[in-house]
Formats: sequence, C-alpha cells, structure tokens
Amino acid sequence: MSSRLSRTSARVRSRLAPVLRARREGGATAVEYALMLAFIAIVIVASVMVLGGKLTLIFTNAATSF
Repeated sequence: MSSRLSRTSARVRSRLAPVLRARREGGATAVEYALMLAFIAIVIVASVMVLGGKLTLIFTNAATSF
C-alpha cells in the first residue's frame, strides 16, 4: 500500500510541477521588482542626504564667486 501511495504521489507531483513552478516564477518576479524598487529608493534617499549639503555648498560658492 505504501509503494502504491508513493507512486501516486509522485505522479501527482510530476503533473502539478509545471503549474506550481509557473505560479512561483510569477510571484517571484513581482517580489523581485518590489525589492529592486525599494533598493533604488533607499539609494536615492541616501544619496540626497549625503550629497545634499555638499551640493548646496558647491552651488553657493559658485554663485558668490562671480
């Protein structure tokens, strides 16, 4: 009985594998895009915070030098 259950289970898994794989790939793609978007947003915010004051100083010096 156990071997028959194993074979049936293996058949079911082999038939469902393409369907399950397709669902996982679609979901993973959305998650990957969300992670990339979050990473880009963090980089932009960090860049503005780090370079914001320096850029202000550079433009102020350039404006007052003429």
